[in-house]
Amino acid sequence: MSEANELLRAARERTPSRRAPGEHLSRAELAEAVCAWLWDTTEVRYELDGHYIAKLERGAVRWPGAAYRSGLRYVLNVASDNDLGFSPPPGVVATEPDLTLPSTVGLDDDVMDAGDESIALLTFAEESNVGDLTVEQLHADILRIAQSYLRTPTRPLFVRSRSIRDRAFRLLAGRQSPKQSRDIYAAAGWSITLLAWMSVDLGRPDVAERHTRTAWACAEAADHDVLRGWIRATQHTAAFWQDDFDAAAAYAQDGLRYAAGTSALFLASAAAVDLARSGRLDDARDALGRARRLAVTPAESEPGGPFLCTPERAEGIWSDAYLALGEARHTLGHADRAVAMFEGAPHLLRNFGSERMVRLQQAKARLVLGQLDGAAETLEPVLSTPLEYRVRPLIHRIGEVAALTAPYARSPQGRQIRERIRDFTQHPDLPARPTSTRRRKPKRQQPDEPPPPALDPSPGTEHLDPGQPTTHRPDTQRKVPARADPHGAESPGPDTQRPDAHRPESNGPDVRGPEAVRSAG
Repeated sequence: MSEANELLRAARERTPSRRAPGEHLSRAELAEAVCAWLWDTTEVRYELDGHYIAKLERGAVRWPGAAYRSGLRYVLNVASDNDLGFSPPPGVVATEPDLTLPSTVGLDDDVMDAGDESIALLTFAEESNVGDLTVEQLHADILRIAQSYLRTPTRPLFVRSRSIRDRAFRLLAGRQSPKQSRDIYAAAGWSITLLAWMSVDLGRPDVAERHTRTAWACAEAADHDVLRGWIRATQHTAAFWQDDFDAAAAYAQDGLRYAAGTSALFLASAAAVDLARSGRLDDARDALGRARRLAVTPAESEPGGPFLCTPERAEGIWSDAYLALGEARHTLGHADRAVAMFEGAPHLLRNFGSERMVRLQQAKARLVLGQLDGAAETLEPVLSTPLEYRVRPLIHRIGEVAALTAPYARSPQGRQIRERIRDFTQHPDLPARPTSTRRRKPKRQQPDEPPPPALDPSPGTEHLDPGQPTTHRPDTQRKVPARADPHGAESPGPDTQRPDAHRPESNGPDVRGPEAVRSAG
């Protein structure tokens, strides 16, 4: 009596039935599936049935025909005949082909015609409205804008970014190779992300959200993880400047799934700030520890500027996180290291905007620690900032410094700092006065000289004190377009040629107190 073929039976019984869910394949169903596959493959009808499958399983037939073996291997999902217990009889060499291929009789004309049609389509397939140099120029323009962003006024860069976006979409309306399309989508995505970042910096984070949705669609079309990471960073920034720290943290944490290059360092560090500001202090410390342990290298496709997180920029973000955690000494340590690295960077690569913002972190930490002399020294380079770079993020953070000087209001140096801050925020056209504790001797009034007229304060500033909230009249208020990178990517607004365009949004610094003011810059 023949030995049963247990391998074939086991393979059938572990294959689920398509007719009876939860059951295994029956012999008849297996035979039908093999015949169907053979018809699809060879266009030859076979008469395999369940009775023949039973003979195979009993071992009555140990070496079925090549077509049946091929069909059984396919349906039962095995790699070789041995896996189904099939072996040729002794002395028989398996040299026959596995399948009988379908005949092409009667199809010769159709085959030739199809080949001719494909040749006719070759010209269409090779046509493109884009050359490699065009795509290269798009990315070169983005690189130039990103690397100029922290050094030149925003308005012309905004206009150029919008122009690149529009040019990219005009090209996408034509025909190009799939690779060229992906490269153009990437260029469009970077240009729109630049527009989103600038919109946040110009005080419209709500508009930035619209840009980032389209930028994300471009990143998906380009399958570009570096772009995805920096879009999430931009969405984090927009949420941050709307005081939605929970949403900002969610964007930063989600972005880490895609982050490549230095965006991972930015997102991990920013998440720590967001978590601290939303009151999740333990989570913030964990996130900060992970960020500090990261070792990243810039991705080749990172354009730089706001889309590059250097070690000094990361140190500045960490100083912000520690200040939100109430650990001023750690804040000062990281801010000191960041400033030292900024000062040591080559001039062409030095990010002066971020450096000014981190210097203000130094000043705040020193005021909290009672180091008034150190705070005044740290402030001096910032208070000498040229007029065209006195933008809202800088004014905002200086307002936080003003709030922290309240305990020193009676000291000469404290009053000097507060006066300098007042001049900086309200009278940007005045020459810088050095901060000093030395009191000037009052001018002696001559007997016949009338007393000097009292200064007419500007509307709403009759009782201005850098340590107290100020009021203003709506008809005298001016808004300042400003860059608003919460982590120090501060740059000038577009109206840098008109002195009156740089007056702060209110008539004095924002001095609601450190616990109510966004110290992220």
